[in-house]
Amino acid sequence: MHVTVVGATGRVGRHVLDQALDSGHTVTAAVRTPANLHRDVDAVAVDLTDPDLDELGRAVMKADAVISCLGPRDKREYGVVTPGTTAIVTAMRRAGCRRTLTVSGAGVSTARTPDRPNPPKREPGAGWYNRYFATPLARRALGYSFVDFALMEDLLRASDLDWTAVRLTFLVDRPLTGTYRTALERNVRRGLRIGRPDVAHFMVRALEDPATFKKAISVSY
Repeated sequence: MHVTVVGATGRVGRHVLDQALDSGHTVTAAVRTPANLHRDVDAVAVDLTDPDLDELGRAVMKADAVISCLGPRDKREYGVVTPGTTAIVTAMRRAGCRRTLTVSGAGVSTARTPDRPNPPKREPGAGWYNRYFATPLARRALGYSFVDFALMEDLLRASDLDWTAVRLTFLVDRPLTGTYRTALERNVRRGLRIGRPDVAHFMVRALEDPATFKKAISVSY
C-alpha cells in the first residue's frame, strides 16, 4: 500500500513512518522540513498552516491512504487542524484517494460546533476521572484547539471519504507494547493514557480494516 504520512517528523508521525515502512508499505512524507526526516523516503515540503494545494497534491498523488498526524506544535498554531484537514481532503478528492486516518482527541464529542449545537455534557464511556478532571482540563488547556479537533471530525463526517478519527488520551513516550484498548464513538473506560508508538501501531494496522471506516475510535491503555 502507498501511504502518505502528514506530519511524519512529529512525535507521533515519526512512529507512524517507522511502522508503516516496517510493515512493508511505501511511504511519502508530507512535512514542513523534509531535511528533518529520520528515514530515507520520498518527501514533499508542505506547510499546513498555509497549505499549497499543488504541493499537497503531489504528496497524495500516488497514495492509497493518508495518515494525518496534524496538530498544533504550540499555542501559535492553535486552529491549524480544520483548515489543514480541509486542504488534505481536497487534495485526496483530486487524486482519487479515499482512505484517511487522522489524529483527534478524547472528549471532543462534548465540544459545541455548528453541526452539533447541543453536544452531550459527558462523553459516552467516560469514567469520573475523564468526566470531571481530564476532559475539563483539556478544554481549559487547549482552548480553541479542543474545538478545532471537533470541527475537523465534523468535516470528515460530512465527507465521502473512508475516514477514521483516532481519539487519543494523554500521550506518553514509552516503548511499543501492541497492547491497548479501543472504543467505538466513546471513551475507553478508565483509559487515561496511550504511548505514541502504540498510537502508530493502531493507525497502521487499521489502514485496511473496513470496520474502522467512517468511525471515531478511542485508543488508550
